[in-house]
Amino acid sequence: MALHKKKYQNAVLYLCQELRGEVRGKKKLAKLLYFIDFDFYEKYAKSITGDIYKALPMGPVPSALVSVTEEMIKMKILEVKKENEYEGYIPTEIYRSIKKPDLSIFSEEEIRMLKRVVKRYGHLSGKQLQDLTHAEAPYTAAKPNEEVPYEFTYYRGTDFNDL
Repeated sequence: MALHKKKYQNAVLYLCQELRGEVRGKKKLAKLLYFIDFDFYEKYAKSITGDIYKALPMGPVPSALVSVTEEMIKMKILEVKKENEYEGYIPTEIYRSIKKPDLSIFSEEEIRMLKRVVKRYGHLSGKQLQDLTHAEAPYTAAKPNEEVPYEFTYYRGTDFNDL
């Protein structure tokens, strides 16, 4: 599967824009991208970002997330700040969009999926999203630190009535 870098970058910008200008936490960003890709795959048999997800202890993580966001920071379209939210915990990474997303690169179906994921999952915390992904067939089918198989999306039974 090839990485669709422009769509990836604009999906991140879209998530930031729609969630009051920022995504609070790397875990939350990773899980929202998971739902964008795996829900889209379940409905249309393809991924929006083209990323491969790894089954890490905190749930599925897109393997290109760090490289894509680092490139976006260099391009000055995204900023990432660390905030100490809870004493004794590692600082939370806050992702803020500097530029508006270019929605013209997405198909109508992709835009509907982006909107759906924000509406359905955007209000949840990283931990709540982690718990949801841990219960899903793609994650449970993967061995630790291995690739999360897209094909297992068909065992999720996602309700797409809101599309």
